[in-house]
Amino acid sequence: MNRLLPALSLQSTLHLTPRYDKLNVKGSTGYQAYRHSRCVIPATGFGEMEYVNNKPLHYHDLVAKSGAILLGGLCREWINKDTSETALSCSVITLPPHPKLVHIHSKASPLLLPLEMALVGRWLDESITDPSEFQPLLQPHIAYDLMATQIDKPSTYNLVNESHLISVDASSY
Repeated sequence: MNRLLPALSLQSTLHLTPRYDKLNVKGSTGYQAYRHSRCVIPATGFGEMEYVNNKPLHYHDLVAKSGAILLGGLCREWINKDTSETALSCSVITLPPHPKLVHIHSKASPLLLPLEMALVGRWLDESITDPSEFQPLLQPHIAYDLMATQIDKPSTYNLVNESHLISVDASSY
């Protein structure tokens, strides 16, 4: 299975958001996938929204200054019961909120894989079923310079404020 997923693969996602703190809990939704079905989702950025009392407070678009990021995720193939076709689903692993992003989204941040091809190769290596070497990746880390832009809402995408830079963290991997 190709585990470098194009952005269009996000059209059919897993019915889960694999949280970092559940990946090593036997019986949890992401436990087996974390050991056998890791994937990389290339993207230009990601969006976040913050809720207060179940209502959206603000939306932000975060785009890589370099033009691309790698999101760490889990994937699986499954058979569509209606068409009998094989489908591929993926989902981004969520981490605790990063201190630099907490004003944008206070509950979580996505797993941003560093652009280190040896590490990405190991992440995608199906023969690595003991994911303990990936434990450092499960800590919030900004692996790219990100331009953060507050917008009114995704459907209209009107700018609320000027974009600002969220700088890459010093490497810790």
